[in-house]
Amino acid sequence: MMDWSQHPKIQRAAENLIQGGVIAYPTEAVWGLGAAPDNEHAVLKILALKNRAEEKGLILVAADIEQFEPYLDGLTTEQRQLLTETWPGPNTWLVPHNGTAPDYIRGRFDSVALRVSAHPVVAGLCRAFGGPIVSTSANPQGMQPARHGFQVQRYFRGQLDDVTPGCVGKSANPTQIRDLITGEILRAS
Repeated sequence: MMDWSQHPKIQRAAENLIQGGVIAYPTEAVWGLGAAPDNEHAVLKILALKNRAEEKGLILVAADIEQFEPYLDGLTTEQRQLLTETWPGPNTWLVPHNGTAPDYIRGRFDSVALRVSAHPVVAGLCRAFGGPIVSTSANPQGMQPARHGFQVQRYFRGQLDDVTPGCVGKSANPTQIRDLITGEILRAS
């Protein structure tokens, strides 16, 4: 199996993230827009491209649970076990905010949305970048999420710093979103 983190175009996309760029990449169900989560300017550019309100918050995606360690401080052994059992995969968990995630990532919430992706391009991108990245569907508000690279180009012609290679996975729906504390499902997959 190919190690996407070593692919020259993934390395270039990771470098664009490090330098404050906004990129597009395929995920399990749709194309996503990504940025470094600690770069407010890049994250706000994503929100502007999507015409999305900051208060809605954004998901962070990682290659493995270890990349989320700063966000998991304060969780119980049982909560960590639940995350481990459902990752990587189509599960986004709302984890209590412990002061690590900036407001422009959390939005109006007291939690941060985290997911470890099973998509090889996403995982390779996060490994090449060295940590989690912002992940939100590649579409302007009110439009269908892009399922093909040409749709990304049509939506954001010339406004992105990079578009990775790869194809969307076989999932028909975005990931399930669940609250880690209550177990409540906020978005079914």
